[in-house]
Amino acid sequence: MRSATTGPEAAPFSVYQFEQENPMRRRSHPILERLIGFDTVSSRPNLALIEYIRDYLAEQGVTSELFLNDDTSKASLFATIGPTDRGGVVLSGHTDVVPAAGQAWTVEPFALSERDGRLYGRGTADMKGFIASVLAAVPLFVARPLVTPVHLAFSYDEEIGCLGVRPMLENLAARPIKPIACIIGEPTEMRPVGGHKGKLAMRCQIHGAECHSAYAPYGVNAIQAAARLVTRLEAIGERLAQHEQCDPRFDPPFSTVQTGLIQGGRALNIVPGHCEFEFEVRSLPGFDARQVVDELRAYAEADLQPGMRSVKPETGIAFHPLSSYPGLDADMNSYATRLLQRLTGEQQFGTVAFGTEGGLFSEAGIPAVVCGPGSMDQGHKPDEFITVEQMAECDRFMDRLAEMLCEPL
Repeated sequence: MRSATTGPEAAPFSVYQFEQENPMRRRSHPILERLIGFDTVSSRPNLALIEYIRDYLAEQGVTSELFLNDDTSKASLFATIGPTDRGGVVLSGHTDVVPAAGQAWTVEPFALSERDGRLYGRGTADMKGFIASVLAAVPLFVARPLVTPVHLAFSYDEEIGCLGVRPMLENLAARPIKPIACIIGEPTEMRPVGGHKGKLAMRCQIHGAECHSAYAPYGVNAIQAAARLVTRLEAIGERLAQHEQCDPRFDPPFSTVQTGLIQGGRALNIVPGHCEFEFEVRSLPGFDARQVVDELRAYAEADLQPGMRSVKPETGIAFHPLSSYPGLDADMNSYATRLLQRLTGEQQFGTVAFGTEGGLFSEAGIPAVVCGPGSMDQGHKPDEFITVEQMAECDRFMDRLAEMLCEPL
């Protein structure tokens, strides 16, 4: 991975002038409109959006640091506003979105539409709404005498395994002064969240041996082996659902295992020589999902492969990791949680079913919490939207944060 410090010119944006000229719209709306206009589906580059953010920050006098991927098609961005001799509060969001193709949209997904108090577009809820609110608050952060700095961290490829944030976090973890808190702006309807499950996604490939189905005993049926493995996964999942494994803060309150994709075979009269399936473990914080993979691998090696190789020695079963991220279980005594309690006025923290980059920030030594505008009930769906009121509440949240960061810790 490569990093670069950049900041070319950008068109000026006056928060105060916009609010005076558009009293019915919040300051974050025009920025959200720009962000939605960038098609940043995870399979595509995000550099145009990152360059827009970089240029916007440069106009406010803020320097950005970019962390490029290997082919320089994507980048994460990190910037600091305020003093640089102490750790600050990270406002973190991902710039990639899930595909809109194939969904029944009634509006253009990559152009912001407003109707009945809702702002429509791919990524409005997940999670460009939060990024727009952060950027709209930059002139305020710059103008205030911050005692504690605010850091902006915008990543790529979160939707396919929290990939883009990792090089940035490796760099931050190695610095002598690290941020002291992180607020992940995933959609929680502006309610404080302190926990979510982790995820481990795997692919299992079964290499059997083809033959005519009339001579089935002389082949190795890869689909049948896969069926036994999937059945074993189901049994592991049932065991994890037992009461002693539960945590009532989560829904469902236990670690889950599920098989999502399977393919194999050529024709009914051919013993299938290949089959593969993909499965995932959604694990409670503190539970190591690799235990599930280790148990399944041990079952494959002890119970399935010997019989397969007695027929054809070249057969076998292989496991390949696809993606993973850790769960989040925030320390209720950390500065991050106490700050979020003050910002929201709520003392109790909830949990969410979806994953975030929060666990990775915590592993890097930066305590993380989750709070952002919109609802994940709208994320990943056609006609994704965020309400105007949720955007306004997030803008007010940024106003309060700017005030608090001017106070001594």
